[in-house]
Amino acid sequence: MNSSTTNLDPAADAQASLWAARLDGSKLSAADRRELNAWLDASPAHRTLLSNYCQFSADLEQQLPLLEGIKEQSEEAGKMPETATLYPWLRRPRLAGAMLTAAAAVALVFWVTRPSGQIENIATSVAHRQTLTLVDGTKVELNAQTNLLVEITRTERHVRLASGEAFFSVSKDTTRPFIIDTPAGSVRVTGTQFNVRTETASGLEVTVLEGTVQVRPGQASAPVSLTIGNTLTSSPAGVAVRTLSTTQLNDALAWRQGQIVFEGTSLHEALARFARYHGRGITATPEAAKLRVGGRYSLGDLDGFFSDLEAVLPVKVSRDLSGTVQVDVRTER
Repeated sequence: MNSSTTNLDPAADAQASLWAARLDGSKLSAADRRELNAWLDASPAHRTLLSNYCQFSADLEQQLPLLEGIKEQSEEAGKMPETATLYPWLRRPRLAGAMLTAAAAVALVFWVTRPSGQIENIATSVAHRQTLTLVDGTKVELNAQTNLLVEITRTERHVRLASGEAFFSVSKDTTRPFIIDTPAGSVRVTGTQFNVRTETASGLEVTVLEGTVQVRPGQASAPVSLTIGNTLTSSPAGVAVRTLSTTQLNDALAWRQGQIVFEGTSLHEALARFARYHGRGITATPEAAKLRVGGRYSLGDLDGFFSDLEAVLPVKVSRDLSGTVQVDVRTER
């Protein structure tokens, strides 16, 4: 803190700690923001106090034990270790004690107001991926055009994947299984890493990177157990489970790095994957749709993919003014 805060105003100090907690713990309403702005405008010292508390609370859990030790040393020896250079106000024992007292108040507010649940609808847009961490510590990576409804309470963890693709790194909690519902089936785990893709009401693909996953395709009466390297595909034609090699597993999850890998994939399916990612109308004539394509491509480079198609396959790519793309077999002259 600067020299203007040497003589602390206890009321302003306490108010700053509470505002820091509210800013970190929740979104302020319009009325709250007007109240905060009025408080900041009342004194230049208020803005400095709040700024210091926001910075301080960001590392509170890591710094509090250290600060307690610093305070004890300051009272016994009247001096501070080198760490005090990170926080100049710690050089003043009385000020350090006041900050620690206020920090404890902030910690209490954080503990009381920390969210124990989460209900949120998350959707990614065209050609955009997103990574987020849920309130239980689970990390989720979303592919483009993915819609996820998250419902986490003290007793259960439930996610609805309406459409799209997501990779889950589920935090372990044996008392609250993590359940994912899709239009084509459900997935149940207690803590593991796996990928789920569903793009139609009857299509489901689950690939396991770590741990064990229980999948119940469609209206199946019994779940299917998958382990590391297993991938399950469910469609109107039935359910199939196969084991992927390390290379195949990495290829299946390449979308997490913005890439996609085809290996003898029908052009119809390859175009559908790019069409979904970019939100574009991309089709192929029946003759062209039967052709097979292979290789690793950048999901974001649609024009590059089309150029490669025309270079390796006997096809031509046509675009109309609306942005719709059609791939047809090239007529040789």
